[in-house]
Amino acid sequence: MNDMTPVEKTTTIKDWESDQEVRWCPGCGDYAVLKAVQRTMPEIGASPEKTVFVSGIGCSSRFPYYMETYGFHTIHGRAAAIATGVKLANPELDVWIITGDGDALSIGGNHTMHVLRRNLDCQILLFNNEIYGLTKGQYSPTSRVGTRSPSTPFGSVDRPASPCSFALGSGARFIARGIDVHKNLPAVLKAAHAHKGASFVEIYQNCIVYNDEVFAAFTEKAKAQVNQIWLEHGAPMLFANGTMGLKLNTTDLRLEIVNVEDGDWEAAGVIRHDQTNKGLAQMLIDMEIENGFPVALGVIYNHPRPTFERAVADQNRAAAEGKTPDLQKLVAKGQTWLVEKQPHEI
Repeated sequence: MNDMTPVEKTTTIKDWESDQEVRWCPGCGDYAVLKAVQRTMPEIGASPEKTVFVSGIGCSSRFPYYMETYGFHTIHGRAAAIATGVKLANPELDVWIITGDGDALSIGGNHTMHVLRRNLDCQILLFNNEIYGLTKGQYSPTSRVGTRSPSTPFGSVDRPASPCSFALGSGARFIARGIDVHKNLPAVLKAAHAHKGASFVEIYQNCIVYNDEVFAAFTEKAKAQVNQIWLEHGAPMLFANGTMGLKLNTTDLRLEIVNVEDGDWEAAGVIRHDQTNKGLAQMLIDMEIENGFPVALGVIYNHPRPTFERAVADQNRAAAEGKTPDLQKLVAKGQTWLVEKQPHEI
């Protein structure tokens, strides 16, 4: 009898769309992210029956309802904890964590930190709109100084958290950025999925109701070329249609912007992107438009190491080696006794 050759199931975007009505505010950036993910899944060869989306609380956390996969809509800030249990229970599952800037960096900050340092094999998509949208526009951990909201009517005085800096400091081995409506977002998602370990992707997402156009300084078409730099490993770090680039000042160990004449980026001192360089990753994350720099987008850091669930599985195998499962022996172990005398009849 001939062995049967397994047939790989191919999917289309329709296979990833659930029958649930998508309920976000008209014009919300979440719609674009949802479509980007649904388009990406067939292209990476994923299977709906082996995929799990886990979310916390917030506008973005409705995401699992709209994916035709397994899903958990958990409690505020705890998506990473639930996702860890899912992955340890079945390491073969493809686990995605959907969260927001408030969900992941406020009440869920500790869980986000630990899933990153442990390096659980999962994809973490942090939708950053710099506001609490679901609870009607309060300021969030990423809101800028001066943000006026119901909870900060005179303007926020908090210094905002940087999601990517937080991830890098927590030990993340893959860090990337994207924009909700940008054509390059699927490529970023594919790179995150290809990485074995915790992949952290910050997605700039526009909240049309409570924080509209907060990212307009680098997302508007007229400003995008000058204020965005899309990174590619090994490629020169150029932007503004190749007329400008990033140079490393080796004296002060900081990045500088240089002009590129006639396409000669080497003569201008422009450096190539090295996504394995943690120091360079921090410099790229710290670039701000307010200081004249473009926003770094694409894969910023990618330096894999062994994953958490693999280490747990290896440890369990080693602990069980040479042993025979015996439930009765386990139950009788320690301070146990056997009652042999029958109780008195009443």
